[in-house]
Amino acid sequence: MEKDTITKEIFKNIVEDIAKYILKLEIQNLSFIDMESQRIESRRADIVALVDDKFILHIELQSSYDSEMPYRMLRYYTDIKQNNKKYPIHQYVVYLGKQNIKNNLQDNGLDYNYNLIDMKKIDCEYFLEQNTPDALVLAILCDFKTKSETEVINFILNKLKKLTDENGFRRYVIMLEELAKTQEVKDGIKELKMRLSDVKFEDLISYQIVLERGFNKGISQGKKETLTKAIFSLLEFTNDLDLIANKLEIDKEFLIEIIKEKK
Repeated sequence: MEKDTITKEIFKNIVEDIAKYILKLEIQNLSFIDMESQRIESRRADIVALVDDKFILHIELQSSYDSEMPYRMLRYYTDIKQNNKKYPIHQYVVYLGKQNIKNNLQDNGLDYNYNLIDMKKIDCEYFLEQNTPDALVLAILCDFKTKSETEVINFILNKLKKLTDENGFRRYVIMLEELAKTQEVKDGIKELKMRLSDVKFEDLISYQIVLERGFNKGISQGKKETLTKAIFSLLEFTNDLDLIANKLEIDKEFLIEIIKEKK
């Protein structure tokens, strides 16, 4: 599954909760390491961070079976280590797939392994019992046991309502939808779409990214591809073209042109 910027940003926001509730790590201070200019390929939910100035934490979220996973993780290790020789590296794969996956590699004297967290073996009840919003949304990644998708989603949404204010609720619902996509929770996403109907564009991560990159009426051809992705991301929430054009500060005719080209 291709990594997108929105999901990567979401996992950066909740990485401390992933570390605490899934990896069982206590973290006091965490700073992210920029790997964009290095050889690590861009994949969904790659997290590389320095923890308490003691070790480097690398988390990889893997949504499906991949026989090449040990080779990928070994390459990640060497890339990270080459640029951060001072610190030990703790690697984790948070696995969401159904088929069993390896977490080691033995080859001609090489003996390499990493930590594997199999989410299908974790009961979502553990996260549903937590009273912090970040931990609560992680329940969507776990085994629902006998509960239906809609039942779990509604429980999370109702509890989020109690734990957050209006702005916080909108932000966590968007987080929840992105996490649900990694699990292909189809019924749950329908429920989330209904609850997102009143979300303000200003709260959408995709909209914030567009603003940060300076898209306006003078958009250059070179930035058109990124703008197209943002437009179709916003179209998931509304079909109001006037609203989208107004919020992105582009002409409606130009917006329609981009949509037609894509279709």
